[in-house]
Amino acid sequence: MSDENRKIAEELIEAIGGQENIDSVAHCATRLRVMVKDKEKIDQKRVEDLDKVKGAFYNAGQFQVIFGTGTVNRIHEQVIALGAPESTKSEQKEETKKQGNSIQRLLRTFGDIFVPIIPVLVATGLFMGLRGLITQPELLALFGATPDSISDNFLLYTEVLTDTAFAFLPALIAWSAFRVFGGSPVIGIVLGLMLVNPALPNAYAVGSGDADPLFFLGFIPVVGYQGSVLPAFIAGFLGAKLEKWLRQRVPESLDLILTPFLTLLIMITAALFLVGPIFSLVETWIMAGTRVVLELPLGISGLIVGGLHQVIVITGVHHIFNLFEIQLLAENDLNPFNALITAGIAAQGGAALAVGLKTSSKKLKALALPSSVSAFLGITEPAIFGVNLRYIKPFVMGLIGGAAGGFFAALFNLQASGMAITVIPGSLLYIYDLPSLALYVITNVIAISVAFILTWMFGFSDKMKEEMDGK
Repeated sequence: MSDENRKIAEELIEAIGGQENIDSVAHCATRLRVMVKDKEKIDQKRVEDLDKVKGAFYNAGQFQVIFGTGTVNRIHEQVIALGAPESTKSEQKEETKKQGNSIQRLLRTFGDIFVPIIPVLVATGLFMGLRGLITQPELLALFGATPDSISDNFLLYTEVLTDTAFAFLPALIAWSAFRVFGGSPVIGIVLGLMLVNPALPNAYAVGSGDADPLFFLGFIPVVGYQGSVLPAFIAGFLGAKLEKWLRQRVPESLDLILTPFLTLLIMITAALFLVGPIFSLVETWIMAGTRVVLELPLGISGLIVGGLHQVIVITGVHHIFNLFEIQLLAENDLNPFNALITAGIAAQGGAALAVGLKTSSKKLKALALPSSVSAFLGITEPAIFGVNLRYIKPFVMGLIGGAAGGFFAALFNLQASGMAITVIPGSLLYIYDLPSLALYVITNVIAISVAFILTWMFGFSDKMKEEMDGK
């Protein structure tokens, strides 16, 4: 096995343009990431034809080769053993930050900040789903119980599991923003906690009319920022910049005392009286616009989001949607966006499955079938870049399937209890309500079936493959 991987690594290096064209190599869960000096020297078709390669593409200074989980680690070891310079993902991130236009760099920054906090939000969504499941009257009736049979202490315990992450969401965001922008993360945590200090009127209570904001100088409303995203993000960004500025000017002997003191004093004042009110309003406008799209009648929102989401994934700027999903969950514990993007993801898996079952090429079959399974687990890169986009029509049929599934989900206002997991794993976000789980299954079946049938009938043939591959 190691000899085979070494041979693949040797051929890969040659196809990329040789050792002299490689600046550094790193890897993530599924992809080998190569920083190259001249992308024109890359023979992409030769790379894609290598054994175990599921796709390849160039994005923001990196040539990314998809191998899949486990395999990528072994190929990376062989590439490094052959003399390619190694770098960490963080070092490559620093390099890629300098590349791309300003919008791409901004959206990458959003991803760097929000992606690290997604795992705890996923866990929270699963907790919400499980709580909804075990408190359903139909399920309790099977054990001769009713919702009134559940003790208040147990419900309080479940609230600890489901409410904590969103109650302290600004602390998570401020921590991550400080980390990304070069500040001290612990200062970010404290600044975020100050934004939700119990001494401030609770944002949810103010919103429901059960509490009144504090007014400073008679006209500046001050409330807590439970569930807010943008105020914490901006406060974290400005706080990190302020801390770095102060450290360059405060004498070293006083740095330990003065820098954290001044950073927190200045930033909590600015956050409560200026940044918070302004960006809370901006956040309200953004969410209002998002809701306009999500609430379009007759399933139109599903057609748009389900049909176009995977196009946006190709550009690499889809992390911006994390902001919307986090805010949707913070506002009402439910996320209608998840079901729509799930349809788009499942459909690409359906298109790749059709290609894998229809082709007579053993290599393409060995690539397409595992790629479809990966998509059904929520990861579409192998299916998109390795199969569907290569032959174009399967990708288009996948978009149509995503639109069909999204249309159904939007028509029934299907909503998840969390975010970030989709298709088969995503079913855990819908177990809070059995009818919702059934609708979720139907959404995926529609998306996969439409994409599969259209790809089988109109989107792929071996003749098309030969023409596209130039054989």
